[in-house]
Amino acid sequence: MFLKTVEAQNYINVDSNAAFKNFTDVLHSLIHENIKKDYSSIVFVCIGTDRSTGDSLGPLIGYKISSLCHENVYICGTLENPVHAKNIDQVMSGIEQKHERPFIVAIDACLGRMDHVGYVTVGQGPIKPGSGVNKDLAPVGHIHITGIVNFGGFMDFLVLQNTRLSIVMKMADLISTGIRYVLWKMKNDPSVTSILCRADA
Repeated sequence: MFLKTVEAQNYINVDSNAAFKNFTDVLHSLIHENIKKDYSSIVFVCIGTDRSTGDSLGPLIGYKISSLCHENVYICGTLENPVHAKNIDQVMSGIEQKHERPFIVAIDACLGRMDHVGYVTVGQGPIKPGSGVNKDLAPVGHIHITGIVNFGGFMDFLVLQNTRLSIVMKMADLISTGIRYVLWKMKNDPSVTSILCRADA
């Protein structure tokens, strides 16, 4: 879970009939416009832990998109190998060393206002992980995707532990399917094909 430090944000209700279109339209626009700025790869950093229902959104998404086979697209953070407050600095350092000019998409769960529970947010700018466990960590991401899984303000750790899995899974399905669609769409776009070439595997 994180404290947001974002420049702009779009809210998408996962229960809306237009949720998939709204999510993919915004995500495609953000990645497409940013990727032209001399980035050579895309790295999805899926933050969270499988030990807390509310904080498992990131690892679930990482698990669901881990089979992506686009060249120069990489996934960090799955159910088996989560990225969380204790290892994220090491993970980010490794990304910078292994990938040339990576464009980083940060994905995480968060707590928000009661009327925003069940919304996915997508926007320009990073997120600041670790606030849910009182850690001061560096901001992560050129853009962000978040899921507001519950309302916060008091005993946030326990609120995350007692979040319903159904809402987390609904968000994970929307986000992972949307990411797959956006990358497929971009693969067929001549202006960014060189970055998203299909791998043979």
